[in-house]
Amino acid sequence: MIFVTGATGTIGQALLHRLSARGVAARALTRSAARAEALAVLPGIEVVAGDMARPETLVAALRGVDRAMLISSSDPAMLDVQSSFIDAARRAGVGHVVKLSGIMPDLDSPFRFARMHGEIERRLEASGMAFTHLRAGEFMTAYFRQVPSIVAKGALFLPMADAKIASIDVGDIAEVAAVALTNPGHEGKIYPLTGPEALTMNEVAAKLSVATGKAIRYVDVAPDDAKRAQLAAGMPAYLADALAELFAERRKGKESEVSPLVPELIGRAATSFDEFARRHAAIFRGEGPT
Repeated sequence: MIFVTGATGTIGQALLHRLSARGVAARALTRSAARAEALAVLPGIEVVAGDMARPETLVAALRGVDRAMLISSSDPAMLDVQSSFIDAARRAGVGHVVKLSGIMPDLDSPFRFARMHGEIERRLEASGMAFTHLRAGEFMTAYFRQVPSIVAKGALFLPMADAKIASIDVGDIAEVAAVALTNPGHEGKIYPLTGPEALTMNEVAAKLSVATGKAIRYVDVAPDDAKRAQLAAGMPAYLADALAELFAERRKGKESEVSPLVPELIGRAATSFDEFARRHAAIFRGEGPT
């Protein structure tokens, strides 16, 4: 039995759809059954209630599970929540945990979530369970956050200077996760995952312009101005600080290297940004929900 945490999130849902389509039985963990109604109707998918932050709620949910996908939100509790799950999975006899990690986990990173991912990876490796780390780069869907400014001002406002970033489609991450969970030989492996090309924000804006049929430009924003705008829009200070740390690392080129692993693992080319932009052109025109 495969166990999927973060089941109602973007990656969790995409993974469960792929497992169901392959006829693989899986158990989907959620804190809210109401949010998981669409998953409950998928063939072979069992929805169970539980909270990774409360390991006592996982005892029954983990019974009979031999492989698990570890996903949780990037928030102040991520280290504690994922560490708690690792302990619960070990006690339940889970044999293999596939962790969705960040592209640059490092215990000494200036970026707080990279430090957390580095520590969680270390704890998983020391747990005695088999592990696979999926170190995913920026999700292409991150650009959905720019839709309001694209629609209102025809522009992306980001503190990226002229740095490049190799973003990845979330469907490709889910495909890799499905492979790692359903095939032998991925135990003990660390997979950096990116899209097929590294792009500047001017290039991203140009590709979005082609896909939407409207002129979209990139405006390089000073880091302090970006943070002030985020706070003014209601973003919690903790997250605004974290994003400032992240973009500082990206401006150093920390997410610009393209990994060849996605095609090798899923047997097809990684999704290009052009394809992603065409698929979601209506969203970027402001015509559909994100």
